[in-house]
Amino acid sequence: MTSTSPNETPEAPASAGAAGTFQVDLRGLVDLLSHHLYSSPRVYVRELLQNAVDAVTARQAHEPGARIRIRLSASAGRVTIEDSGIGLTSAETHSFLATIGRSSKRGDRELAERGLESARQEFLGQFGIGLLACFVVARQIRVVTRSARDPHAAPVEWLATDDGSYTVRELPHEARPEPGTTVILESRPGAGEWTTPAKVEQLARDYGSLLPYDITFDDGEGGEPRPITDRPAVWDRPHPTPAARRVALAGHCAQLFGFTPLDSIDLDLPVAGVRGVAYVLPEPTSPAHRAGHRVHLKGMLLTDQADNLLPDWAFFVRAVIDTDTLRPTASRENLYDDETLAAVREALGARVRGWLAELAASEPERLAAFLGVHHLGVKSLARHDAELLGLMLPWLPFETSDGSMSLEEFAAAHTEIHFTRTVEEFRQIAPIAAAHGLGVINAGYTYDADLLALLPSVRPDLKVAELDAGAVTERLDPVPSSAELALAAFLSTARTRLEPQGCDVVLRAFQPVSVPALYLDDRQARQERDRTAALESADSLWTGILGALRGSAPRARLVLNHNNPLIRRIASLPDETLTGTAVESLYGQALLMSQRPLRPADSTLLNRAFLGLLEWATHPAEAQEGPK
Repeated sequence: MTSTSPNETPEAPASAGAAGTFQVDLRGLVDLLSHHLYSSPRVYVRELLQNAVDAVTARQAHEPGARIRIRLSASAGRVTIEDSGIGLTSAETHSFLATIGRSSKRGDRELAERGLESARQEFLGQFGIGLLACFVVARQIRVVTRSARDPHAAPVEWLATDDGSYTVRELPHEARPEPGTTVILESRPGAGEWTTPAKVEQLARDYGSLLPYDITFDDGEGGEPRPITDRPAVWDRPHPTPAARRVALAGHCAQLFGFTPLDSIDLDLPVAGVRGVAYVLPEPTSPAHRAGHRVHLKGMLLTDQADNLLPDWAFFVRAVIDTDTLRPTASRENLYDDETLAAVREALGARVRGWLAELAASEPERLAAFLGVHHLGVKSLARHDAELLGLMLPWLPFETSDGSMSLEEFAAAHTEIHFTRTVEEFRQIAPIAAAHGLGVINAGYTYDADLLALLPSVRPDLKVAELDAGAVTERLDPVPSSAELALAAFLSTARTRLEPQGCDVVLRAFQPVSVPALYLDDRQARQERDRTAALESADSLWTGILGALRGSAPRARLVLNHNNPLIRRIASLPDETLTGTAVESLYGQALLMSQRPLRPADSTLLNRAFLGLLEWATHPAEAQEGPK
């Protein structure tokens, strides 16, 4: 039996020009690898499966047709995995199991010597440190192995503990009659939850369901071993109809991600060695959200939180893929962001964009269902992708003065498109714009203004211009001078009554006749009102500063519709007080119709006007006589 403590490394002679070797504290290194390189103790099951799969792959390359098996089992405090893989000799256990950074299946020189160069690309591991990660849950690791390359070699036991020491000894031939390896973990105190049969089986299924070899699990309760692998992947299985395939994929998504997808997108890139599917989220999500995708490397789950697999704009899908070309990070818990991944990411993004194009060309109902949920995300993408904007132009919904419709439909009716930058402005303008054939789009929602600014780049025949509330007044029909002069007293009363609200009164004739008054303002008017409100509550210093900032910005306007019979009746009232109350009511009603937030002064006015009209309606004679 050989006994070794790797913490004891010979020191190099202290002489000029002498060569030496690094001193390695193996216990500290084991702690670093097992507790800090990996994000969770759960990865130890992946490392066990990975070593077994790589050993079996090497065995098949060395001995085609060899009987292959991988068995995983767990009982109280113990986890065991057995494979019929390539195995190790006594010398190899020293070289590979206790030397950081090397692997019995991945050393180029060793593979060349054994004629296994072609097998190298099939191995899952890349760094040769996985077995040490098992110390995160184990206080002791026992490996019993027998080499398939040397039929006369005796079985070997490698026994390591978490203090950094190990022993190697040869066993009798009957200790392991067949080539292969058995790894036994004895759990450390406090790690028992990770080695229960239920947890081990769950982790094995999560990591190994797509591995290329049959793997079974035994919980030690006397039942038949249960299969861990489930191949082929659901996206590669044959289905009788496309509808049946969509149903199967939906079930897979619900099981994997916990939601029923709105749709699914095949991610098939044979040149890049990528196969998989992207599931469209059934609920809206923020464009800033970075979705976690599931990535399998040669069948082994690498991560379920890969946020660099798809372009940032594809936030409305969750993907699951299997790849044999992408490079893992050192911890094998994410993808290394290199040129290969960048090319794959671009190709997968093109596949998602192609899916949108296919729906637009042949399945508008499915596209409409998708946009009904994710139009905001597509608008976000289209801001930076003129090709996609042109593609989605006939489908993206906008709120317009003609109702909710696509830009393509709206442009068919209006060669000159006006838009407002706020929802409030649109609500003020839309009723009058629709009646006068003015095409206005509400660009107050997220991304709409940006898309409208880009619209001429994909439709040069269209003219797009911003329209504010002030410009609308100029488009309304003026009232004849004689009629306005006859109503001069009424207009004077109305302006005096609304002066405290910072609102002018103008008389125009417009459609529809049913609208008695229209409240219009623009950003400049609102800024002036905000400045005035701040001035009223400011101290002497700020009063002087804000007063100096007073500009000539237009004020809000209450546009009275001369075509409306109610306006003409109010204008003919003989009582000035009643006329003022009626004007305040018109102001309040127009303000509510614009759906703007009410200021305290506006609320007070509305309350006063409502009570005043009730008083006039219930006690007209007393109201006319006034308070006694």
